[in-house]
Amino acid sequence: MAIAFVFPGQGSQAVGMGKALAANFAPARQVFEEVDGALSSNLSTIIFEGPADTLTLTENAQPALMSVSLAVIRVLETEAGLDLARDAKFVAGHSLGEYSALAAAGTFSIADAARLLRTRGQAMQKAVPVGVGAMAALIGLEFSAASSVAAEAAQGEICQAANDNGAGQVVVSGNKAAVERAVEIAKARGAKRAMLLPVSAPFHCALMQPAADIMADALAKVSLRAPAVPVVANVRAAPVNDPGEIIRALVEQVTGTVRWRESIQFMAGSGVSDFYEIGAGKVLTGLIKRLAESANANAIGNPEDIASFKAGRKP
Repeated sequence: MAIAFVFPGQGSQAVGMGKALAANFAPARQVFEEVDGALSSNLSTIIFEGPADTLTLTENAQPALMSVSLAVIRVLETEAGLDLARDAKFVAGHSLGEYSALAAAGTFSIADAARLLRTRGQAMQKAVPVGVGAMAALIGLEFSAASSVAAEAAQGEICQAANDNGAGQVVVSGNKAAVERAVEIAKARGAKRAMLLPVSAPFHCALMQPAADIMADALAKVSLRAPAVPVVANVRAAPVNDPGEIIRALVEQVTGTVRWRESIQFMAGSGVSDFYEIGAGKVLTGLIKRLAESANANAIGNPEDIASFKAGRKP
């Protein structure tokens, strides 16, 4: 049995996530305290108490989701004897979740990951004026068809596939008018559904280049270690282990496609039989169940999930 741990991205946040972990486990509380200290703010209060619109701000949601994921990992280490280097074949994360995966694998400290994600969130929000960009979900079209739709819709503007989530779920991103054209073209091409998403910026497209430049500078100032377990990078759909290559992949990820379908298929094809989504929500678990039907997929985000994981481990 080979295991992979995967980490959720933006959209999985919810007020109250991680609160039960912090209430029940000291290692979880320590993670939230470390993040608060790194950011010189009480992000944990926003995570536990809200308000939701403040938590949803990109600059808060990104470090918040990482905090919950790392709190789960720390509790699994102390309560269930988890050792990622020994127990995991791969780790991977969806968009910002890649930072969570890298922190879990020891490449970044939790404090550095929090600061990087605060910077990333602010940079991505500021890269494009509000109203200039948009994102849309195209449901029922495979990646090649959705990419063709995006190319046709561009018409001199930016429109590209941002997330290849698999199972006929592709998100396109770019200039608002181009994305709106993509929605109409996708409907004409037989998409089951095509709709604009309620997002604050056009993530993972060329319009994010100013944010990519900021992240290149920020990452150059951080100390990285080789990960204890191979990290499957979004833009490679393959493991990256060299710190320099990790930085390049993270910078490319800001403007590049999140190749989640290929990442899951790579891990399943490499023998992974059990996937665990670590942190808030179950979005990735649902995708994995459709992408790797022969594999098991479960989410671990609260004390009950941790107890179940612990009970299922061999003594």
